[in-house]
Amino acid sequence: MISEFLKYLELELNRSRLTADAYGRDLRELSAFLGKEEDLPDPATVTTADIRAWLADMARNGLSPRSLRRKTQAARAFFRWIQKQGLIANNPASDVQLAKIGRKLPEFVREQEMEDILANPIPEGDPILNMRNRLIITILYSCGLRLDELAKLSDADIDFHQKEIRVHGKRDKTRIIPVADELLAEIREWQTVRDGLYALPSPAPLLCSKRGRLSRVTIYGIVHKLLMPTGATHKSPHSLRHTFATSLLNNGAEINSVKELLGHASLQSTQIYTHLTFSDMKKAYDNAHPRGSAKGKEG
Repeated sequence: MISEFLKYLELELNRSRLTADAYGRDLRELSAFLGKEEDLPDPATVTTADIRAWLADMARNGLSPRSLRRKTQAARAFFRWIQKQGLIANNPASDVQLAKIGRKLPEFVREQEMEDILANPIPEGDPILNMRNRLIITILYSCGLRLDELAKLSDADIDFHQKEIRVHGKRDKTRIIPVADELLAEIREWQTVRDGLYALPSPAPLLCSKRGRLSRVTIYGIVHKLLMPTGATHKSPHSLRHTFATSLLNNGAEINSVKELLGHASLQSTQIYTHLTFSDMKKAYDNAHPRGSAKGKEG
């Protein structure tokens, strides 16, 4: 039954494979908690108390509120699907309260740190791979792509005439990102070098090695290494996506435009960056302005 539900998530609701995999793990954990190894027992026998007991057990073992929240959502979606099939009258997970989570501000890399990295050559390693790796962080910083979106890019997604990149985002949604001439020149230079080295299918993956398209894990490792000189707590592709959004807003971009560039489904997801930029500006004021709190404590 769980396997059928996961197919429904992917094929009919168009949820990502990552979401389906996570929900599958959650539901199998619930099944194990209720004493079944492979699948949930008769859904009509599962009660709200069972689900609350499952979540409480994980909370006692230190599971984070964010993970508890997702597991509750997985149970809600699963039993809602069973309810639609007429197998149960009520959804036992619908009355289970979602765990409350504090909204953390996104981690980002300071603009000057990024500019310093991009202004200087990578000091060691294969020059060809360094060219490719520099392009990776340049695209992430300049376009705000998610890791999965970057990994999927192919030559067919680059429009040199219109100066834009077609991005294949979550739930198969496509968006268009404008690209500066300098980045287009870097892409063209890499493509020329790449095509002289590797035999690739058409359209060729933009980012690759001699073994083919770069994996998400490989790209993550490249970005993490290149961001080591920065003071960012999380040195990851998503930190550069946050940096992209923060830089735009700090330099006067309109929030709805940033929302479209990031591919957010709702403005609420983008608004967290306004809190981030405000807190950044407040810190700058406190540290630099004659009437700021940091200055006021001196003397």
